[in-house]
Amino acid sequence: MKQRILTAILAAAVFLPFVIYGNLPFTIFVYLLASIGLYELLRMKKISLVSFPGLISLLILWVLLIPNSYITILNDINFSKAELALLALLFLLTYTVITKNKFTFDDVGFVVISVFYLGIGFYFFIETRHSGLAEVFYALFLIWVTDSGAYFVGRAMGKNKLWPEISPNKTVEGAVGGVLFAVIFAWVYHMFTGVLDSFLIITVMTIFLSVFGQIGDLVESAFKRHYQVKDSGSILPGHGGILDRFDSLLFVLPLLHFLNILF
Repeated sequence: MKQRILTAILAAAVFLPFVIYGNLPFTIFVYLLASIGLYELLRMKKISLVSFPGLISLLILWVLLIPNSYITILNDINFSKAELALLALLFLLTYTVITKNKFTFDDVGFVVISVFYLGIGFYFFIETRHSGLAEVFYALFLIWVTDSGAYFVGRAMGKNKLWPEISPNKTVEGAVGGVLFAVIFAWVYHMFTGVLDSFLIITVMTIFLSVFGQIGDLVESAFKRHYQVKDSGSILPGHGGILDRFDSLLFVLPLLHFLNILF
């Protein structure tokens, strides 16, 4: 526990200044986080980041992460993100033939899903920060409060396992407690920041995002269990890897974007 707390403090000391300052340093920082996340995912499948598929996936990840404010980079070469992603897919499929199926069709699917999973989630991290600090901190604190609420309520009252085949320590009571804590946080946050339009909207959005934040956590637990690894990495002692810390955020931020469009 002591190691977890120390790592959390040090990580926050590095992470928060980038979030607060924003702009190009924050974008570069997110590129670094996403690249480490891709390395962690590929390693589960025993695909090296410095291999041909690894480098292709990294390049496409960087393309997907290009924020709207820098999109002229692609306009100058007359390519869209979708076109470059399709080109990369064709290269990866060709590589299955060149390697005589040592790099398989299943491997291609894993690489493509990994790139889009990380690329979309971290892209919306950049775009949410560009929308302002109030919104990005709403998403970050919502996830942290949900996790904390689920942990403490689960420890105090948890009896019914939520999904034991995937994450044996999570309980239904903890999951519900996490959502309730998130809603209380959102009401207080709304009172002080005015983020979103009304208590009703922020309540509905917070319930939805809190639930899917927990689903994002379960998704990462599911593929770790599938590939028989305890943590996605070891860059954060006591916490695991980048994916272990950002799994919920990769679900919450894209959904927050779509909910903002609806509301």
